[in-house]
Amino acid sequence: MRSAIRTGALRGLPPSNPTSGPLHSGLRNLGGRTTRRLSIPPASGFHSKHRDCSEALATVAKLPDAEPVAPVAPRERITIADIKERRAKAGRLVAPTAAYSDADMFKAPSTGKPKAKRWDHHLTKESTLREPCKLKQAAKHLKTPGLISLGGGLPCPEYFPISSLSLHIPIPPNFSEAATLPPNGGEDVHIGKYDAATFGESKEYDLSIALNYSQATGSAQMTRFVTEHVELVGAAPPYADWRTCLTVGSTGALEQTLRMLCDGVGRRDSLLTEEFSFSTALETAAPLGIGVVGVAMDGEGLLPEAMDAVLSGWEVGERGGRRKPHVLYTVPSGQNPTGATQSEGRRRAIYEVARRHDVFVVEDEPYYYLQMQKPGVEPPTSVEAFLDGLIPTYTSMDVDGRVLRMDSFSKVVVPGSRMGWITASEQIVERFIRHAEVANQGPSGFSQVILHKLLDERWGHEGYLRWLMNLRIEYTKRRDVMVAACEELLPKEVVSWTVPQAGMFQWLKVNHTLHPHASTKSILEIEDEIFNSCIARGVLVARGSWFRAEHGTPPSGLYFRATFAAATPENMREAIRRLGEAIRESYQM
Repeated sequence: MRSAIRTGALRGLPPSNPTSGPLHSGLRNLGGRTTRRLSIPPASGFHSKHRDCSEALATVAKLPDAEPVAPVAPRERITIADIKERRAKAGRLVAPTAAYSDADMFKAPSTGKPKAKRWDHHLTKESTLREPCKLKQAAKHLKTPGLISLGGGLPCPEYFPISSLSLHIPIPPNFSEAATLPPNGGEDVHIGKYDAATFGESKEYDLSIALNYSQATGSAQMTRFVTEHVELVGAAPPYADWRTCLTVGSTGALEQTLRMLCDGVGRRDSLLTEEFSFSTALETAAPLGIGVVGVAMDGEGLLPEAMDAVLSGWEVGERGGRRKPHVLYTVPSGQNPTGATQSEGRRRAIYEVARRHDVFVVEDEPYYYLQMQKPGVEPPTSVEAFLDGLIPTYTSMDVDGRVLRMDSFSKVVVPGSRMGWITASEQIVERFIRHAEVANQGPSGFSQVILHKLLDERWGHEGYLRWLMNLRIEYTKRRDVMVAACEELLPKEVVSWTVPQAGMFQWLKVNHTLHPHASTKSILEIEDEIFNSCIARGVLVARGSWFRAEHGTPPSGLYFRATFAAATPENMREAIRRLGEAIRESYQM
């Protein structure tokens, strides 16, 4: 073990057409997953697609030049008991300042599994030229008994002006603010400078370690937690050499990933994404010179047959000299901005198109754990049922190693932590680390030590999963308030929507063809009129045009995005009322 660690259907988007393309036959008959060790069925209504996927996979297999369809293997998931047993056998985690670690130290054995494919042909010159940081690599020698280090410029913790931190946190399962208020609710926890040395077995991480320099992978303590979490929720890839790496959040992780895989200037690379995509992702790609190609969507998000058509018909001359895209960026759950959620079958079909065209998939999942039940359906009450109801991830079906998944604590703990992680093949994670070593050097030590205290030391994996279950219930309530307000207060003659199955957003389509000045005003002019009227009335919604992947093409319709994440129920209703007034005024209703 090489380490310095020792162990002892969406209204507002076009409907899908079952006869419109070679991949679409049977796409709505996909689903069917199995999970090791669990016999609890998926919670009814947790998401809408729980069907057999054999028909669509057989269809994909008949495509010209298609690789053999990836087998639908059981989704492997370890248990909390497995993690406790593994930790007990390993003994106390001793990972001092700048200790080297990687996820392989904390994974379940992968004997007999194949290795991921290599992706040298997709990497940019910038990425391939990156060399390991010599000072970071030298930290591997710190494990040598009796070694006196005069190598790394690590400041002496004696001169850190912060000797302790105190937190007041909820006690599972009582997560509400009211139940956490002192003096009777929640608990006070303390993080000292020298806890690891003072308390021995009971403390593994303290301020003397966290506030010093560390490896770009993040601390061994948090790497262990997120690696175990990946296996616990069934997101681990089916190949042997997968890894995790902490990030400074998914925005920074995406920028690094794009620079690893896309050369917008030299190779003239382009990026595939949904026709409406996360605006910050588009703004990340633009200054890198990366072209963006929007793929048509329906109620389940990105259409695999549309993606196949774009790639199969790609002509460099017609695309301004740009190469055929080899990277897909997608938000599969509660997609921002449309709120669409890809079913298991949709994900498998998209993955097979990616295999056919040798496309690398960037799976961005900030809303993965905010998958919601339908209105009126009871949520799962056990951790096992909650996990069993989650739609399988792209990484869990990735037989090639062509997926990089981005997770984040931003939407499910606190965005100010600026902390998340990626899961991908060893080769891809190694290149990612080389970039991080000379960019951000990993997430803040404050964030790492606080989240370790909260998630690992106090709550543990079960407590964190129960937090996610509670969060999902609370956001479902907020979604239902917004949906009810839309039903009551928006002019349904011109506005349509669907109930989102995940995430934080309600996507509203306004029928521009019914506008009294549709023949003389453009979609963008009508959008501008309604938006400005909203501001004048004291409500802010996001313009749909902000999220268009291809701004050089005419807009396909008039849309607005409303979030139910933060406003109170009363303010949410009032905001929707004001939006309805703005639309009625514009449409002279």
